[in-house]
Amino acid sequence: MQIMALPSDVTRQASLFYEGLGSPVALSAAAMLRSGDWDGLAKLSVNPSSYSDPLRYLCDASAAALLKKLQQLPSSYDKRARAIEKWWDGEKDCYRTNQRLFAYMPENQVFDLSRAGVVSFIIKDIQKIIRGWLGTKPPSLLNGRFGPGATFSDRGGRTTVPDKMSSDPTLTPNAVWFLPQWLGTQWGAALAQRSGELSFVRGNRFATVPKTALIDRCIASEPSINGFYQLALGRVLRDKLRRVGWDLDSAQDIHRQVAEKSSVSLEFATLDLSNASDTVSKELVRLLLPRDWYDQLNDLRSPATLIDGKWVVLEKFSSMGNGYTFELETIIFAAITCAVSRMAGYKGDLGKDVFVFGDDIICKDGVVEDVTAVLAFFGFSLNKEKSFCGKLPFRESCGGDYFSGIAVRPFYLKELPSEPQEYIAFANGLHALNSRLTISGGVANLRAWFSVLDSLPSWVRHCRGPKDLGDIVVHDDESRWRIRWRNSIRYVRAWKALRPKAVSFNHFTPDVVLACATYGTGGSEIGGVIPRNPNLSYKVGWVPCS
Repeated sequence: MQIMALPSDVTRQASLFYEGLGSPVALSAAAMLRSGDWDGLAKLSVNPSSYSDPLRYLCDASAAALLKKLQQLPSSYDKRARAIEKWWDGEKDCYRTNQRLFAYMPENQVFDLSRAGVVSFIIKDIQKIIRGWLGTKPPSLLNGRFGPGATFSDRGGRTTVPDKMSSDPTLTPNAVWFLPQWLGTQWGAALAQRSGELSFVRGNRFATVPKTALIDRCIASEPSINGFYQLALGRVLRDKLRRVGWDLDSAQDIHRQVAEKSSVSLEFATLDLSNASDTVSKELVRLLLPRDWYDQLNDLRSPATLIDGKWVVLEKFSSMGNGYTFELETIIFAAITCAVSRMAGYKGDLGKDVFVFGDDIICKDGVVEDVTAVLAFFGFSLNKEKSFCGKLPFRESCGGDYFSGIAVRPFYLKELPSEPQEYIAFANGLHALNSRLTISGGVANLRAWFSVLDSLPSWVRHCRGPKDLGDIVVHDDESRWRIRWRNSIRYVRAWKALRPKAVSFNHFTPDVVLACATYGTGGSEIGGVIPRNPNLSYKVGWVPCS
């Protein structure tokens, strides 16, 4: 039994939430909350296949979900240790896949891919599809990009663009081929001006970020020059997909629309993979991609990871944190699904009867078994808890859950609220869930919503407005908005974030400031650059609302 507890106001709000739902799972969750069974709350889950109507499922799923991703839930699980164990499992899976695929490499001549049966036929078809999307050669020059996060040597609050340009950059030995074009940038010139040094490192640095109350998510911080060009290459891959009609910038909305319709028609299945990014093996990428593309991707990847003070040579090709991982896995999973769909007699066209966003896969229901089998051969396994097909009228993709055409996505409280803006977000999450409950034929769970509003100061509680304004207002009926008109423009009272304090460019050398200006870093109007995740101040004010 854990001796820690949640804050009293959150405990009260969660209790009211469970009582308002009134379902069997909700009553069990309420009992766990009262007894302090935090492990039970962390593990609580429901299976859509056990339900016959959307309302019953939504009530039970909402009860199971409320605290499932709460980072401060005082469970006994060592979330980082569990994440590391999963990371090692991914490496073992990749090792086995590498051994299996080694025989299919052209230079090994174990199999003649033109005569070696159905597996080789599928491999050739996947290769052809990827070559058609990407072409045979990558661009010779890349316009590097900075990401917002940490690098191998830049961490904490010092991850702004000028911070990264001020530190000594890092790269892996294979990335040395990108040094000539990097030295031609103002970033490279800034390093030369201050007589800085390049540091060669073996690979990336392991880290974890919050995921659920059970386990953290594994990521990696890449060497700065590697990451600079990884992001550029990721954008090239994204542009290649856009040219063949699949725009990743709008793909999530399309996935949700297809999932919603298929929860009624059952035409498409929605599949999700387990540990997908950590099971894209080295040999798989070498087997499926054109040689020149593989060489460029390989030169920029990290071949090893520094984890708990030890370097581990990787069996995977890349991990989350690498700037092109998402686009690369999208291309691989899409090509596999398209190839299998064509073998089954479908057109297999990306964006028409195949939809892929990262490891979220949507395919015709009739090819699920074949797609699953081919994915397994290449080292991937379905997440059965998040994959849905057949006659079950439930589909889920890209954050959209649908049961017989009705949205049934539960609400997850991910952080304990302590500031007004966090309580507003909590209230708005409950408000959206209440809308789904009423659409499903249930009754809105208002007691929990009112309890969350009671945690707000009165002057903030009256900041009400439409959901289009996000969490600067409490979402509510228009009759409760406080409105002001000025020059025929309607304004709504809101809890506004003030402009965060900028880090002045005076803190950086002139050559770094010039490099930032050349790169396109904004900030001239505020005299500096905004750090990542700055501490924000808020005040009540008026915002325009059409």
